[in-house]
Amino acid sequence: MAFLSILNQVKQHISKIIEEKGYDKVNFVVESSKSGFGDITCNIAFLLAKTLKKTPQQIAEEFVSAYDTRSDDQLDRVEAHQSGYINFFLNTNSFNGSILSESQEKNYGSVDIGSNSKLIVEHTSVNPNKALHIGHLRNVVIGDAVSRILSKVNYDVQVLNYVDDSGLQVADIITGFKFGGFSESPPSGEKFANYCGDTVYVKTTAKYETDKELESKRREVLKELEDPMSKTAKFGKTITRKVLIDQLDTVWKLSASYNCLNFESQILYSKLWEKIFEQMKSENLVRFEEQGDNAGCWVLPIENEDDKILVRSNGVATYVAKDIPYAAWKLGILNDPFNYTVFSDEQIDGKLLWETTLEETQSEKKSFAANAVITVIDNRQTNLQKIVTNLMSKFKPGSSYVHLGYEAVTLSSETAKLLGNKTDGKDVQMSGRKGLYINADEMIQKLEKRIFLESKERNDDLDDESLKKIAHNVAIGTIRYELIKPDLDKIITFDINTSLKLEGDTCSYIQYSCVRAGRILEKSSKQPEFDVQFDQLNSEYEINLIKQIALFDVFVNDAAKNYSPKVIARYCYDLAVTFSSFYEHVKVLKAETPELINARLCLVLSFKLTLEKALDLLGIIAPQRM
Repeated sequence: MAFLSILNQVKQHISKIIEEKGYDKVNFVVESSKSGFGDITCNIAFLLAKTLKKTPQQIAEEFVSAYDTRSDDQLDRVEAHQSGYINFFLNTNSFNGSILSESQEKNYGSVDIGSNSKLIVEHTSVNPNKALHIGHLRNVVIGDAVSRILSKVNYDVQVLNYVDDSGLQVADIITGFKFGGFSESPPSGEKFANYCGDTVYVKTTAKYETDKELESKRREVLKELEDPMSKTAKFGKTITRKVLIDQLDTVWKLSASYNCLNFESQILYSKLWEKIFEQMKSENLVRFEEQGDNAGCWVLPIENEDDKILVRSNGVATYVAKDIPYAAWKLGILNDPFNYTVFSDEQIDGKLLWETTLEETQSEKKSFAANAVITVIDNRQTNLQKIVTNLMSKFKPGSSYVHLGYEAVTLSSETAKLLGNKTDGKDVQMSGRKGLYINADEMIQKLEKRIFLESKERNDDLDDESLKKIAHNVAIGTIRYELIKPDLDKIITFDINTSLKLEGDTCSYIQYSCVRAGRILEKSSKQPEFDVQFDQLNSEYEINLIKQIALFDVFVNDAAKNYSPKVIARYCYDLAVTFSSFYEHVKVLKAETPELINARLCLVLSFKLTLEKALDLLGIIAPQRM
């Protein structure tokens, strides 16, 4: 029985005592306790003290007297602490055996929150006019980790990537190719996405300031993109798909994947906007302005804020309006006009990647709509997402449309120098339009090269292919962990040197603890036998490690309910720290008896398997060597 089940049983028992005594219901907490307060603690006595006019200790003693531990063989005793907390002590023998056995199961740590209901996570959504940079990767790894965590708690997660292939930035590179004199082929050895972003996009947008005719051409291109039969639209489709393939190649290096690509051009051509706009009119959600600054415009009234223009007086829908039909499609508010075809079968996890199309296909009709949607977009779009979320709640009451926002990524001056950028001693803020960003592929390659050389010094018995695999797994783990572990509302300053340290809160430290465990198991000549008693695992280091392993489902539950991958990152670090303390103080292979050696090997294997499962939720692989 994992820890979350025990916490829930204790909470149910406390609730029953409250009901039997006729006390008012209160929102009390049952949680893993700090050292000196048993294994589990409850704060109910503090919450009832004022109403009952008793001290918390008196109330705690009442609950202890009424609590029957015979109903749960995982509990040894219950005590009232003088401070007023109710402290629960586990039956160590029973608890150790159940946790070490359960941790061997493939689905250990799983919690059934979703009941297999469908849920959409949309992430990445980078304009297909450039390669991904390190800032984009925060979106990718957050979205991918959230989808993994929600799958762990039994949601049927569908991962989408919205491709804005008809917007201004795509118009910029089309303008550059058609009217700016740029070749449609990149220089030899350069990725097409890099060429489009670093050269065509940056230089074309810079020319607008001095070449008004070129800027006029861009307006023509934007208009022509609305016609699916135009040469411009067909050319744009060819260009953006070439960029998209390069972007996906980067995403797959990070072990992320999707279920479906949704193209803005397809949404535009499908007339979904016109349908949802008519629905908004019929439900009086929008208003036509006859006079004033917004005369001739259709506006969306917003409580306590200025009205938002959806359609300008010239009939052009605004940026806000573009998000509304897509949101409605994701929630199934509108009938799905799309057919689906396979975009790629080369994703790293073997999952087919579908795409929307309005053309006839041989594939069966798919359905990606869900009653719950999580959209990962940076905090610059918070106000826009609030508008969309509020509107969706009116269209479909009871649905859940969540904006999961995050702050930007900067580079430390030292890291920027290593990557060949001038910094003047300051952190680097990235800008695609100015060409000021660190290419994600370049970052991965630099990290891999550095880790390869360091691993080669430590592992002179490994061939280059093995070392490359280690370097890749550690590099990807480093990037993902550094982008996940901070609070979402904090700006990240990515630093190569700090992130690769083998001590402190780094992915390398966590991965290395897993390598240490693996080495212990390799040196043992026997397979751990779990069908034994574990009463000998009674030192503080062993007990602490077992408790930390047991807390996995508690952290999974917390991470899923709060859409917070950081919670799992913190668990991985805490688990690694606890194992390191065990490793330093407890002999495994040189224990006093064969029985104790076996018991400790079981604990080491349990730790290793649990940490691997936790890291997998973050998209991180635990290497066998480092």
